[in-house]
Amino acid sequence: MRDISGSLARQAWAVAAVCLVADAGLFLIAGPPLSLGWTAWVVLLGGILANVALAGPSRYSGWVSAAHGALLTAAPLLLYPYDHYLQATNAGVLIAGYRAGAWLSTRPALAALAAMLAGLFACNIIPVDRADRDWRLLLIDVGVSGLLPWMVGRYTTARRAYIADLQRAEEQRQQHEAEAVRRAVAEERTTIARDLHDVISHHVSAIGVHAGAARLGLPEGEPAVRRSLSAVESSSRAAMADLRRLLDLLHGKENGDAQRQPGLDNLDELLDNLRTAGLPARLTSHGGPRELPGSVDIALYRIAQEALTNALRHGSGGIVEIDLAYRQTEVVLTITNEIGRANTAAESTKRGLAGIRQRVALFGGHAECGPLDDGRNWRVRVGFPLEAQ
Repeated sequence: MRDISGSLARQAWAVAAVCLVADAGLFLIAGPPLSLGWTAWVVLLGGILANVALAGPSRYSGWVSAAHGALLTAAPLLLYPYDHYLQATNAGVLIAGYRAGAWLSTRPALAALAAMLAGLFACNIIPVDRADRDWRLLLIDVGVSGLLPWMVGRYTTARRAYIADLQRAEEQRQQHEAEAVRRAVAEERTTIARDLHDVISHHVSAIGVHAGAARLGLPEGEPAVRRSLSAVESSSRAAMADLRRLLDLLHGKENGDAQRQPGLDNLDELLDNLRTAGLPARLTSHGGPRELPGSVDIALYRIAQEALTNALRHGSGGIVEIDLAYRQTEVVLTITNEIGRANTAAESTKRGLAGIRQRVALFGGHAECGPLDDGRNWRVRVGFPLEAQ
C-alpha cells in the first residue's frame, strides 16, 4: 500500500491557503480600512495565523478551533464601535469546526464546539450594526457556521469507522472461509492418500512379487519371457516409488525430500533399477550441470523414465545409451537403444511417444522420436530451452 501522508499534507496546506486567501481578501475588500489603526492589523494578522494553523496536525484541531472562536470574540471588541463590522474568519471557522468534529474524541470535540459557538454568538451581538438583529437569523447563522461543519465532521468519522468495521468483518469472514477450505482440502488429500494406498499399493506390490517369483522359476532359454517379467518387476518398483512420493505430497509432509518429485538427480537410481531388471544402461553427461527450473527437471526425468521403460519392454536387450548435454541455451536428453523390427510399431510405444511429445510441448521444447537410419536402433531426443548464463 503506497504512502499517502505526503499527499494529505499537501492537501491540508492547499485548504489552509484557500481559507487564508478567502478570509484575508474579504476582510481587505469589505472589512474595516487598515487606516483605522493597529487594531485592524491585529485582526487581519490573527485571521491569517488562524487559517495557517488549519494545515497543522489533526491532534491540534481543538486548539485551532479555540483560536478561531477567540478571534471571533476579540475582533468586534478590538474594532468597536466600527459600523458594518465583517466577521474576522468565515471560511476558516467552517474548516476548523469540521476538523474538530472529525478528528477529536467526544469531550475535546464538544469543548471546541462550545468555543466556536461562543465566538460566533459574540461576533453577531457585539457589533453596533447587529445589535437589533433578528435572533432567529442569529441562530441560523451560528448553526450554519459552527454547528453544521462540526456535525458533518462527526458523521464522516462515524461513517469511516463503520466502513472499517465492515471491512474487518469481511476480512475475518474470508479468512475463516479460506481456513475452512484449507482444512477440507487437507482432509480430502488424506482420504485420497489412504484410498490410493489401500486400493493400489497392495496390488502393485503383489504384481512385482509374483513377477519376480515367476522369473526365478523360469527354465533357461526363455529370454523374451524373462525380459518381460523383468520389465514388470522394474515397472512395479518404479510405480511404488512414485506412489510413495505422491502419498507424501497428499499427506502434506513438511519433509523437503518427501515433497520433492524426482528429477535428473534420480537418474542413477532409475538406471540401477533397470540394470537389476536385466537391461544394461550407460549414462554420459556433457557440460557442467546447471540449475534447471523444477518443471523442466521433473519433465526430463519423466521422459527418461518413459523412454527407458519402452526400451525395457520392446528393446532387444542391448545397451541403452543415455546422453545428457548441458548447452549454453538448452539442455538436451538423448536415449538410444536397440530394438526388434517387429516391436517398432507397438501400440504401447506409440502411446508413450505421444506422452513424451505432449510433455515436451508443454514447456516449449522440441522432440525427435523414431528409428535411426540403420533400422536397428531407436532414438528419443528432447531439448528444453534455457536462459543463457
